[in-house]
Amino acid sequence: QVQLVESGGGLVQAGGSLRLTCAASASGTFFSVNTMGWYRQAPGKQRELVASITSGGNTNYGDSVKGRFIISRDNAKKTVSLQMNSLKPEDTGVYYCNAEIVTTTFWEGQKRSDYWGQGTQVTVSS
Repeated sequence: QVQLVESGGGLVQAGGSLRLTCAASASGTFFSVNTMGWYRQAPGKQRELVASITSGGNTNYGDSVKGRFIISRDNAKKTVSLQMNSLKPEDTGVYYCNAEIVTTTFWEGQKRSDYWGQGTQVTVSS
């Protein structure tokens, strides 16, 4: 079935940069990817939207990351990336990839579902 796999997390000092990548894959079904995005959750805080991007390239950013982060996607590879610059300690958290995916199978036809990656840790030290 559909899986989202994230990579690129790690430890970085304040002011540094990291690039996260999420790849969508599936077995036994044809699928297309609509909106993809990144969410994050810090200890003791609720999960929040970081950035999202539609299949047509329209982007949306959370207020706290505007001007510092850039989201992009490669429709051919079915991947989405998040370039994070000027990182702050407040950016620390687990980052989750999210995607709206439409699957098509012979038995079930088309189905639209949200999928989540396992999360990748981003830690910014000061």
